[in-house]
Amino acid sequence: MSINNIALSDLLVTEWYRPSMLVPGNKPAQPSAPAPAITTPAPTETPAPLSQDYKYLGKNNKKISILVDSPDSAFLPDDQLNFLSKILEACRMNLGDVAIVNHHTTPIAINTLRQQLQPQHIILFGIEPTAIRLPINFPEFRNQPYDQCTYLSAPPLKELVPNTADAKLLKSKLWVCLKTLFEV
Repeated sequence: MSINNIALSDLLVTEWYRPSMLVPGNKPAQPSAPAPAITTPAPTETPAPLSQDYKYLGKNNKKISILVDSPDSAFLPDDQLNFLSKILEACRMNLGDVAIVNHHTTPIAINTLRQQLQPQHIILFGIEPTAIRLPINFPEFRNQPYDQCTYLSAPPLKELVPNTADAKLLKSKLWVCLKTLFEV
């Protein structure tokens, strides 16, 4: 592959040129002649706004962001919130130490989230890393350091809550990762 044949993804180009060209509301300098119309295909997902404050549950005292995808509630249904509270308690934390953000109510862009909440750790429950515009992808149940933050991807909380053999296996895998992540 030569340097003349490198294909750049839309995400990469957007991240490179966002401050000067792609931020909504910025008006480019008036050209002397009208520019030709450019058509782009409609995106399959609605991207998150570039400048937005995310609503979150918790106080974010320990700079830990927990990202969920819960279509039926503002943050989490009660059973999932209770389960998450027990997990945090086992890690010697509580809801005041974290910020829970629902990707379903407001799609998350990782750069905006990191500016607002400044997390040191981000746990993704049921969200693919690429869905929040992370330029890397990694498997579930693996602590993944990237760009001065540690990420952990796990299945949706609704799969961890039941008292089944499958859920118990998922819980044990999650616990191994959390013990390492939070040194408990």
